[in-house]
Amino acid sequence: MRILIASSIDPKKVEQLKQQHDVICAFNAKEDVLKSQIKDREVLIFRSGVTISAAVMESAPELKLLVRAGSGTDNIDLDYVEKRGLTLIRVPQPGAKAVAEMAFGMMIGLARNIVHADSLLRRGRWAKSEMTGYLLNGKTLGIVGCGNIGTRVGRMGVVWEMNAIGCVDHLTPARAEDQMAHNHIRFTDFEEVVTKADFLSIHVPKKPSTLNMINKSVFDKMKDGAFLINLARGGVVNEQDLLAALKSGKLRGAALDVHENEGEGKISPLADLPNVILTPHIGAQAVDAQREIGERIQRILDDYSAGTLNPQAHVA
Repeated sequence: MRILIASSIDPKKVEQLKQQHDVICAFNAKEDVLKSQIKDREVLIFRSGVTISAAVMESAPELKLLVRAGSGTDNIDLDYVEKRGLTLIRVPQPGAKAVAEMAFGMMIGLARNIVHADSLLRRGRWAKSEMTGYLLNGKTLGIVGCGNIGTRVGRMGVVWEMNAIGCVDHLTPARAEDQMAHNHIRFTDFEEVVTKADFLSIHVPKKPSTLNMINKSVFDKMKDGAFLINLARGGVVNEQDLLAALKSGKLRGAALDVHENEGEGKISPLADLPNVILTPHIGAQAVDAQREIGERIQRILDDYSAGTLNPQAHVA
C-alpha cells in the first residue's frame, strides 16, 4: 500500500507502517510539496496543521482513502472529497479524551492562578498573600459545542460537583433528554450558557458560522469575573475583543490552546497578561492518546488492505 503521512503521528506506529507498506512522510508540508509527494499515493494520513486542498488531492489520481488522525475537518476540502467519492475516516475519540482533560486542567490552572504563582516563585517572589483562588465545586460550567469533547468536559465537571450546561446546533428534545439522563448535562440555548457560566469552555468546529462567534457582544453578556477556555479552533474567539474584556476586568482569566495566528514566531496579543494561559495547540498531544490513534489507524489500514473496510465501524 502506498501511503503519505502528512502529519506527525505516534513514531513507533510510523516505523511499523514503514515496515509493512510504502510510506512517505511529509509532516506539515506546504501545498507544492504535498502535491509532489502524493502523486502515486492511495492513502493519506493527516492531522491539523496541514492543509489538504482540492489541488493536493487532484494531484493523486490513485488516492482512495483519507484518514484524519483526530476530529476536526476544517483543514480539508470536504466538497472535493464528496465530489470525487473519496473515503474519509476520522479518529476522534482518543484525541477527545486528551482535549477534555486539558480543558479541565486549564480551568483548575485559571481558578487557582497556578501558572502566575509558579512564574513569581521562580523569580523569588513568595506571593502567597496575593494569590486569590476559586473553587470549581458549585460553579456553573458552560459548554459551547457539547459534542464528543464538550460532553466529556461536562461529565468531568459533574464529578467535581459543578452545574454543567451545554448547547449544540440542531438540538432535539430526545438529545437533551439523553444528555441529562446519561451525563447530567442540562442542554439549553447559547444565550443561557453564555450568561450563566462561571467557566465557559468552547468546543465547536471551525466553519463560517463559528468564526468570531465569541466576541464583544458575548463577553458583555457573560458574568463579571467569569473564565474563558478555548480548545476549539483559532478564530472562533475574537482575540482583540477578549483582550479588551480581560483588561477591563470583565473576565477574570482565559486559557487558549488554539489561536488566530499559530506557528513559530507568532506572539499572541494576550501574551503579556498574567491571568492568561497560552499553549501551542497541544490539546490532543498526550502520548497515550496518540498511541491509541496509531493503533486505530493500523486497524483501518488492515481492513482497507483486506477489502473489508467499513468506515462506520471505525468512528466510535
